[in-house]
Amino acid sequence: MRLLVIDTATQALSVALLDDGVPVGRFHEIVGRGHAEALLPAIASLPDGGRADAIAVDVGPGSFTGVRIGVAAARGLALAWAIPVSGYSAPAIIAAAAARNHGEGPIAVTITGGHGELFWQCFTADGRVATTPIASTPIPLLALQLDVPLLYGTGAEAFVTARGHGSAISLYPDAADYPWIADLDTLPATPIYGRGADARPLRPQAQP
Repeated sequence: MRLLVIDTATQALSVALLDDGVPVGRFHEIVGRGHAEALLPAIASLPDGGRADAIAVDVGPGSFTGVRIGVAAARGLALAWAIPVSGYSAPAIIAAAAARNHGEGPIAVTITGGHGELFWQCFTADGRVATTPIASTPIPLLALQLDVPLLYGTGAEAFVTARGHGSAISLYPDAADYPWIADLDTLPATPIYGRGADARPLRPQAQP
């Protein structure tokens, strides 16, 4: 079975085409805010234009815009190709990559979001979920909440700098790492934002 994996939840744009769990095509680049323009060309560059039997997409938490772009593309392609689509989390795929060389003790993953936020989540040494994702802002507050010596993820360096001690390993989600979490429970292809939206509905005006 061929699986298309789409990951745009962070500054990285990462897509991979897996054939029975083996990558047969991959695109991975740090694009910052350029996901919308670069995603579909990246998918088209994969073998057979990325055509697959199913799709998995990173549903966050992470960048509001990046998550929405990835989920929308995954849903659109799934509808056009009449195939199923499922989700996975950004911290989980980073933890899976970290677990290969981590050793003992919990794995703590931090993901940068908007407005100075960091999302954090802890995993067991083999990459299994230990806590739910939590958003903290400002960063010094997070430093008081998470007392572990080693941090992984896109927010690791900011966390260690704010706390004043520890080590950071900067890791971005890589779609080609999906086989490492394929045996875990899948998520719906619905964004995980970690907090409420910035926009608020207008209050109804009082009638004269």
